[in-house]
Amino acid sequence: MADTLKNVISQSTECPVCLSTFTDPKILSCSHTFCKPCLDNLLECHGNHQIRCPVCRAVTQVPNQDVSKLQVNLALKNLIEDMKCHPQICMSCKSDDKSSAAVYCQDCGKYLCTTCLNAHSQWGDFIDHEVIDMSEISSGKVSVRRYRKCRKHPKEDEECYCSNCRRFTCFKCVVMEHKNETKHQVMEVAAYESRHRESIEDIKSKVDEKQACFRKYIDFIDEQMKLVGSTKKECIGDINKAYNDIVLQLTEKRDILLGEVKEKTEGVKNELEKMKTSAQKYINQLTTIADMVTNRTKIPFDMETLAAHNTLCEEIREAFDQEDPDYEKPRKSSKKGKSVGFERNVRKDELDLGKVVDVVAKYVALPTANSMNAMVSTPDGRMAVGCGTGGINIFSSDGEFQQTVLKDVVIRVVGFLSDGRCIVIDNANDITFYTPEYVKLNVMFESLGKDEGGLPNLTVGGDDLIYVGYGKAQKILVFSAAGGQAVREIPCSGYTPAQITSYDDSLLVNTNTMDTLRLIDKEGVVQHTLTKPGNSIHAAVYQGNLILVATVKLEEGLVSIDEYTNELTPIQKLVNDYKIEKPGREWYYLQQYRSGEIAFCTSDRLYIFY
Repeated sequence: MADTLKNVISQSTECPVCLSTFTDPKILSCSHTFCKPCLDNLLECHGNHQIRCPVCRAVTQVPNQDVSKLQVNLALKNLIEDMKCHPQICMSCKSDDKSSAAVYCQDCGKYLCTTCLNAHSQWGDFIDHEVIDMSEISSGKVSVRRYRKCRKHPKEDEECYCSNCRRFTCFKCVVMEHKNETKHQVMEVAAYESRHRESIEDIKSKVDEKQACFRKYIDFIDEQMKLVGSTKKECIGDINKAYNDIVLQLTEKRDILLGEVKEKTEGVKNELEKMKTSAQKYINQLTTIADMVTNRTKIPFDMETLAAHNTLCEEIREAFDQEDPDYEKPRKSSKKGKSVGFERNVRKDELDLGKVVDVVAKYVALPTANSMNAMVSTPDGRMAVGCGTGGINIFSSDGEFQQTVLKDVVIRVVGFLSDGRCIVIDNANDITFYTPEYVKLNVMFESLGKDEGGLPNLTVGGDDLIYVGYGKAQKILVFSAAGGQAVREIPCSGYTPAQITSYDDSLLVNTNTMDTLRLIDKEGVVQHTLTKPGNSIHAAVYQGNLILVATVKLEEGLVSIDEYTNELTPIQKLVNDYKIEKPGREWYYLQQYRSGEIAFCTSDRLYIFY
């Protein structure tokens, strides 16, 4: 009974896949156990994060494709460890004190000690039995053939195999249970093993054949990869050659463009150098004569000395009579130099660097994106951009950001009086006055609230009157700098004043659709109209008596700036279809710096056209 139990335990420690003692046994979700290396191989075959049990075909999901994360069969693992610590006992010794087994007889299915082996070898019937040394079994070189005992007839070996039932059975079971089952195919275990080996050999042969087929296929792929590699190498060579040719062409084009820029700017530079030299020469002349006159501590009395002194004094007086420096002359010269720019080619069907152009825009990003609500030139010649996020950003004519004032004030509209005082309308439609230093003044205006007036706009006239347009109310209120009630009202019959600009004794008014510009007098009578359907147009006063109009093609993101008469008749085009970055909000302003540069502001960027 002990031998039978030991045999059953020994059978239970074998992996059904490799038929060897379990190595790191892992449990599948179906409760069957297999070696970790066997499961690794099965997972590699499936390659889809799951293993199909070889026994019951149930599917187990493998976490992260890592078999080591499956549950360990601890009971089986401990049993195998215990068996390794206890040597196999001879199954033939009659005494209770049995010796350790030295060999295993494959035909008898028993472990034998040295003494029993000697007796076994002397029996004629057993002389041809296959005997395996225990060291070979321990090393795993040889698999042990197991003889299972029948569960119904424990004394009988399972010597037969039924292919229909797919199980081993003893001879008695064949006679008692399978004699009436004429369709069942029952064979001896040896015959089954022989047929199974033949099947395995056949499978191995077919595997070898299939492997050879796919090795040939891999060789074919390698050959195709070589062809592709050759093509790649050839194409890379052609591309590099084409690249080098184009680089040479572009280098030549670059040198031509650099020459054009140098030619256009060097002349301006030389003009400025001459002006500088002339001014410096005048300074030196003044210094020299002044030193000669003022260094004479004694009043000359002799005739020659007195004559020389008088001559020097006359010369210095003549030098004093020279006019002060004319800043307009170097400004005009520098504008010629600053107007030189590079327009890059953006056409995809043409390989070219671009061209040197005479009109160019410089742009700077506003400190806060999508924030611009208003823009106006300051009395000192700079540009003020009012932000809905708070504050007024001040920029120089070169586009340099200089400072932010009124940071905590939400700016809806902003304007300046001639003396530098600043006027602001916030989101509540309240009008507030500030000193030139941006200190709040105690001046109150009776303005319209949001509910009554809607969104406001503002401009300051040459007489320092403040014009506030209200979209919802469709009218313009005129205030004096003293505050209080409006001194008069200008009706906007049938249109909404979205942007207003003071122009001589008139007003330039953009409608809420932003595609129509009206020139109205101070009584609200429309004098002239300019309409560009589908576009957004914006006006500014240009050089005192002309009108600038910026036209924005919204879909293309192109801006053109034209010069107009006081009758809204076009004179000339200053900027033609300049590409701008599409802003986060379609709201634009146009102004001119006192120094002549044109400022065009989107909700995100300030563009300066020279």
